Amino acid sequence: MSDRSCDLAARHCKPCEGGVPPLTGEEAAQMLKTLDGWELAGDEIAKTYYFRNYHETMAFVNATAWVSHREDHHPDLAVSYRECRVRYSTHAIGGLSENDFICAAKIDALLAAP
Repeated sequence: MSDRSCDLAARHCKPCEGGVPPLTGEEAAQMLKTLDGWELAGDEIAKTYYFRNYHETMAFVNATAWVSHREDHHPDLAVSYRECRVRYSTHAIGGLSENDFICAAKIDALLAAP
């Protein structure tokens, strides 16, 4: 995990009820550089995580749910036997916010080697 990604992972989401503009394409591209393996996909960021078995996949899903609950910012998840696709977007503003990148960094940190 990069130093900039660690910085994001240490931050917390701010409530977003709309009324603020989403990040511009340039801002999102700059923030994306701080994350490993995430991609821009329209008005969201996404990453697929791969696991050895279903048990590991579900453990990751549950840990992701815990992070999401703590930050009150929830991704869309597509779960199958050995993989989980995570997608973040801030629906209240119709695009990406800093919260999406903070949560992406926190999810990556779940799997970072000690």
